[in-house]
Amino acid sequence: MTTTPIRPATQTPADTANAMAQAERLAIQSDLAWVSLYNGAINGEVSERMVNAIKAFQKDHGAKPTGVLNPQERSVLSAEAKKLQDNVGWKIVSDATSGARVGLPTKLVPLIVSDITGTKWSSATGTIQIEFARRKEAGATTATVADKEKKLNARKIDYSVVKPDFFVLSGSQGLKKFYVRGQTRDNEVRILTIMYDQATEGTMIPVSVAMSSAYNPFPGNAVAQNLPPPRKKVEYSTGIVASADGAIVADRQATDGCMTIAVPGYGNATRIADDEARELALLRIYGASGLKPLAIAGNGATKSNVSITGISDPQNQGGRNAVTSTSSVATPAGSDIVLSPEPAIGFSGAAVIDGDGKFAGLARLKPAVVAGPAGAPLPSQALLVPADSVREFLKAKGVAVTSSASDAKASVLRLVCVRK
Repeated sequence: MTTTPIRPATQTPADTANAMAQAERLAIQSDLAWVSLYNGAINGEVSERMVNAIKAFQKDHGAKPTGVLNPQERSVLSAEAKKLQDNVGWKIVSDATSGARVGLPTKLVPLIVSDITGTKWSSATGTIQIEFARRKEAGATTATVADKEKKLNARKIDYSVVKPDFFVLSGSQGLKKFYVRGQTRDNEVRILTIMYDQATEGTMIPVSVAMSSAYNPFPGNAVAQNLPPPRKKVEYSTGIVASADGAIVADRQATDGCMTIAVPGYGNATRIADDEARELALLRIYGASGLKPLAIAGNGATKSNVSITGISDPQNQGGRNAVTSTSSVATPAGSDIVLSPEPAIGFSGAAVIDGDGKFAGLARLKPAVVAGPAGAPLPSQALLVPADSVREFLKAKGVAVTSSASDAKASVLRLVCVRK
């Protein structure tokens, strides 16, 4: 009697991928999308499209197209995707008034305008525009909202998917390409719109894929979406007097998109410069007198125990404009320095003073920003911009800072950002 040996079943690339942790599958899909080889959903589900994208990556790098990345190939893919993310400033942010989470190419869209109806980000020339919008609409469904979106501004629809829980539209609008993703819940509509000039298509196609997957309009852990919107289109923050002739250093995000920046007792301030990397802004109060600059000059490492001096939101202090100080601990966290506990709203831009009475930096209260996938834990909102970074920024802008001792409480001002 003859016997036929049983050959072991050959493991397919899909089998290998399915044996991975879902987080790794998600990361591979995301990286493949960033290198413009994968345009499917970044959901961790193995598909022929994902395997073919891996093979295409291997071919592009002169390797055998097995559909399974070896450790060296995986490392190369990760590095290439990370470089592209860094080039556009990829971050995931949480909208302050709704809790919605949006992935953004922050370097491409540095201009920000925000109010209770949502947030708009755009490039300096308007070639790239991103908008998160929210509105109340009784009886709204994805089908009814998608139908309205299709008819806006003579849009030409190239792709349309409308499902009970979301819809996606893409096509062209004049000389621009657009991508729209929307969702409804409890009579509220939330829509992400991406528009860009066709000349930027090579950059924006992978960005749009990443934004689509990162977009979470109704995150379950976002408390803000259940709260009422702000009663006023006004944001309060703190500025530090850097020079007697009216130079004020402040938080960049707190002073973005302001129609006017009022300084009670001194009139209006003009924002004359900003630094996205350090998240700082330089304001100037023209014609001001009697300002007392803080001693910002000097050197020294930041000590962990610090005090934060600023002016909290008037609603937190019965309409007053009182300067207060609160104790905090500065703790390194990766490339950031976290301040805990967080100071009150209005302290963004406040002066941080160490235990020796020296300037330690500027406090920032910012919207949640993470560099990981949607669903990651929200980081602390209070960060320290170190004193050296503040000094370097002011020096680069031609502001001569003082080293004379001064009381921080006499050197901070309330800033009132009035938005459109």
